[in-house]
Amino acid sequence: MLLALAAGAAGAVVGAGRDDEDDSGSAIPTPGRGAPQERISFLARIVPPPAGAERRRAGPAVPRSVADLARRLPVERKVAQLFLFGFRGTDLTSDIFVRLRRLDLGGIVLAAQNYLDPAQLASLAGEAAAIARSERHVPPWVMATQEGGELNSFPDLPPFTVPADLGSARDAGAEANEAATALRELGIVGVLGPVLDVGLESGSALGARVYSDNPDEVAAYADATVRAYRRGHVFSAVKHFPGLGAADQSTEEGPASVGLGLEELAERDLVPFEAAVEAGVPGVMVSHALYPFSDFTVPASLSKPVVTGLLRRQLRFRGVALTDDLADPAITTIYTVPDAAVDAVRAGADMLYISGSTGDQQAAYVAVLRAVQRGTISRRRLDSAVGRVLLAKQDYDLIR
Repeated sequence: MLLALAAGAAGAVVGAGRDDEDDSGSAIPTPGRGAPQERISFLARIVPPPAGAERRRAGPAVPRSVADLARRLPVERKVAQLFLFGFRGTDLTSDIFVRLRRLDLGGIVLAAQNYLDPAQLASLAGEAAAIARSERHVPPWVMATQEGGELNSFPDLPPFTVPADLGSARDAGAEANEAATALRELGIVGVLGPVLDVGLESGSALGARVYSDNPDEVAAYADATVRAYRRGHVFSAVKHFPGLGAADQSTEEGPASVGLGLEELAERDLVPFEAAVEAGVPGVMVSHALYPFSDFTVPASLSKPVVTGLLRRQLRFRGVALTDDLADPAITTIYTVPDAAVDAVRAGADMLYISGSTGDQQAAYVAVLRAVQRGTISRRRLDSAVGRVLLAKQDYDLIR
């Protein structure tokens, strides 16, 4: 099955795999099928059917509240929903709260630089939700990176063990369940993780973030942790698709290369992501690494063959595709943040994570908005992305 996946992915790369629509906004038939697709709404096309249910020709029913909301939002607010911003500050005077009042942002990320203690963390998360209510905005994601042990943004909160030190997938699931309970009680409704990268026997540039160098073991880890976060009603975005375990360095340090072709990726690196999708993961974070199938020239997060061809078409993932941090050196040594943001949306990303700076964040928002207004990003590509974000927010009770 995985070799077939690799062959199909190779076709997507060679053919520059297209999104659900081309740049003109017209519908594209699914590759390998001669009959044209039935015309249905963008929301109906992106909602996955219930587990075990047969797919109906017209697609599953779309919750009316989400469809109505998607139609009502003006383009400026739709574009804002695509952004996930980090910020500096530990109290309610931080400028992010001013921006939350001005922009209907998709969400914020709370990191170590924002953390003092659990009560203070709950105050920041609560303020974001309160602003959304007072401004009649869509409730924002409040997310965090909490990978375990010394990798945590919040050191005194679970999970308390780094992935490399976990004894089993069952232990990983138990720790993820504990983390979901603790984070949800404090108003954290999403995590950027877990890391599903497969290491090498000789080690990995990602160090203790890697659970194992055995693809099947990482797949079991993926299944256990994804299901635990789902039970705890915390959104998770597994990373770093399509695999960063064999990279020559972390993308947080600079441009990184993974010297594995599609067949090799399918045999090892894609195995855990396939398990995560089967387990119902709501989010996948795409890496900034360079791969041989793109001649080491385009980061995966900005590549349509990767995001649309490999993730959407081959793995049949229908949730939210997020970029890794666009402020990482792997991006900023090659691109400006605004240019990368536009390229990522065109490639098929639904949310853009930018940890900072404030200037880059604002410039990226303006760049994406102008790209939509000028037609560089089609309205249907924007609506598709916003639809997935809103459906996920409803699934995790942000929208009721």
